[in-house]
Amino acid sequence: MSEKKKNVLSCIQPTGDLHLGNYLGAVKNWADLQKKYDCTYGVVDYHTMTMPYKAKNLRENTWKMAFQLLACGIDDENLFIQSLIPEHAELCWILGNVCSHGRLNLMTQFKDKALQLKDKDKDAFVSGGLFYYPVMQAADILIYHADYVPIGKDQVQHLELSRDIAQRFNHQFDKEYFTHPEPLFTKNTKILSLANPEKKMSKSLGEKHYVNIFGDENRIRKQVKSAVTDTGDSEGMSPGVQNLFDLLEASGRMEAHTTLLEDYEKGTLRYSDLKSEVADGLVELCRPIRERYDEINSDKKKFKNKIKDSSNDIRKTARKTLREVKELVGILNPKD
Repeated sequence: MSEKKKNVLSCIQPTGDLHLGNYLGAVKNWADLQKKYDCTYGVVDYHTMTMPYKAKNLRENTWKMAFQLLACGIDDENLFIQSLIPEHAELCWILGNVCSHGRLNLMTQFKDKALQLKDKDKDAFVSGGLFYYPVMQAADILIYHADYVPIGKDQVQHLELSRDIAQRFNHQFDKEYFTHPEPLFTKNTKILSLANPEKKMSKSLGEKHYVNIFGDENRIRKQVKSAVTDTGDSEGMSPGVQNLFDLLEASGRMEAHTTLLEDYEKGTLRYSDLKSEVADGLVELCRPIRERYDEINSDKKKFKNKIKDSSNDIRKTARKTLREVKELVGILNPKD
């Protein structure tokens, strides 16, 4: 009898197009993990509401993100949209009552995002949802009894909160019910901004700081051509040059990577040659993804229905979990 596969859960907010950092740092690994684990991946639109947004844009971006994940190799049966599974929000409320205010006060991301808002506008509205959303994140994970959550080192604090909530719930209601999810540190590539290699690639920094994998090939080439290389007095390989070599390796051009690295070590490397190889590699990496995305967009109704169906199937697990949780905490189920 074959051993039951472990459960993996990971989610992403629909904040616009996927960029190269999202793909190489997370989504590519998600696609690969499907071969080994029972995977559940979510587009978490409730989380996006914690920062300023426009309703029309959120709806459009949610479908766009779902389609882009499919284009990147995520199987449709593994994909859900959070707002189509309201049990997440209901479980969030229940779990919030086994999580202390003091514990939430320790979450650094709330402080960081609140400061970002205030930096842009000193009168900006900081929502209660922004403070509370780590509990929703815990609900996203625990509702599917995830064994593993693929994360980066900067996300450890949030997973620790999920584990703490699971432990407190199990203790308070005297049953080892929730799984204590473990981090899954898969191999990933930390991609830096081509315009400022001291910072992580991010849409929040502006258009020149990220590479849109669904964008125009000529723009990708232009961005790589103008990439920062040497940055002041750094010893050894500068962050900009290291970033270009990382991109070259990630794009699969290992022969060129080896040859150009040897040139760098001999002091004969021309940055124009390095940038040309990186540009070719990224264009080739992105082309089949973009072509698949165009194919999906040509029949949106078909793929929307696929995602609605998969969300409904995944919701069965969420319903079962919530029914059992209600029984444990002593509140009514609809059939009581």
